[in-house]
Amino acid sequence: MRLGGVIATTLVFAALRGDPAAARPEPWVTSWAATPAPRWADELPAPFDVPETLENQTVRQVVRISVGGDRVRVVLSNEFGARPLVIGAASIAPAGPAGAIAPGSAKALTWGGSSRIVIPPGAPAISDPVDLPVKPLSLLSVSIFLPNKTGLSTVHWDGVQTGFISGPGDLTLQPDPKPTGTTKSRLFLSGVMTDARPASESVVFFGDSITDGYCSTIDTDNRWPDHVAERLQAEGHPDVAVVNESYSGDRVLSNGMGTNALARFDMSVLGHPRVSTVVMMMGINDIGWPGPGAFLPNDPEPTAAQIEAGYSQIIERAHVHGLRFVAVTLTPFADAFAGKPTAGYYTPAKEAIRRQVNGWIRSNKSADGLIDFDRLLDDPARPGHIRPNYDCSDHLHPNDAGYRAMAKSVDLDVLLGKAP
Repeated sequence: MRLGGVIATTLVFAALRGDPAAARPEPWVTSWAATPAPRWADELPAPFDVPETLENQTVRQVVRISVGGDRVRVVLSNEFGARPLVIGAASIAPAGPAGAIAPGSAKALTWGGSSRIVIPPGAPAISDPVDLPVKPLSLLSVSIFLPNKTGLSTVHWDGVQTGFISGPGDLTLQPDPKPTGTTKSRLFLSGVMTDARPASESVVFFGDSITDGYCSTIDTDNRWPDHVAERLQAEGHPDVAVVNESYSGDRVLSNGMGTNALARFDMSVLGHPRVSTVVMMMGINDIGWPGPGAFLPNDPEPTAAQIEAGYSQIIERAHVHGLRFVAVTLTPFADAFAGKPTAGYYTPAKEAIRRQVNGWIRSNKSADGLIDFDRLLDDPARPGHIRPNYDCSDHLHPNDAGYRAMAKSVDLDVLLGKAP
């Protein structure tokens, strides 16, 4: 990703003037992220439930950043668009209830000094810096105006946050756009950056729905990485950003509700500045999705060795780029979706694969750290099942209490590479 045109031009002139400090790239860190992914077809396990198009409408989305700063930038994505994405205007402001903002608080976003940008298919766009002092864990409201008929092709499906869709017009600077519709998905918005202090670093959480916060309470920031961000701030690590690059339904080896982990690693992890560590929890969908009575009955079921090989490739790619890799065990899933048409997601044979993969994760010496959520969430009275007090009711995903317990169990020294 490149800096905006105004900043890039300023740096060039500074370099020509012989000012080495000014010529260095400005320090930025991703303070919040949502993984871009495509629309999916009807045969996949959940309805997409996002409008096909919007036209002459404003979308307002609320995010909670992890680290603060004096300036911010917004990242939009047309990663899966077939046509150029036209943004007529955009803004950012401190967020109030239901996405409302205080009068006069909105800051217009620009790209190379222009309030309008056309983003080519497959590309992201980073806004120019905006002077907006923000504290860690602040709520921000990002509004984008779509003047043309726009296909909603680049979406983070499970935003676990209400987004607000307006009636006609550019309402990006309005305190309350009086929405005519809402969505629980992220539309084109993929990141918020803050200016970084010298010691700043980021930890990327690379996962599926369990890291994406599926089944957590809407609008409450109860994903387990959200609670890790709170702990980092409270326990003396104010400059460590949490970047949640997870996507519901994601798999290590195959596409589905999102692009497979091996294919999206560069975009989702290496595409961020100042990354020190990647924390990976993925693979349960590789095991559960294929096979009779599951989501994809005609797909072959992978072996544990194939999933382990995928993990090994990602570890190698992280290490080649100087990143630490923290592996996370796959959590219990016995009786997942029991009584539903997709109850074949779990079988005893699949449980054997999960246990084999977890054994490999625990014993793998190439990883730089381990988080063992399997042992945390496993019900001692019924091994292989998620504890009832942590079960959101589908026997796969944790509830709010489960997500909080997961974050509380994380050894921050392991996360940050400070363990002896």
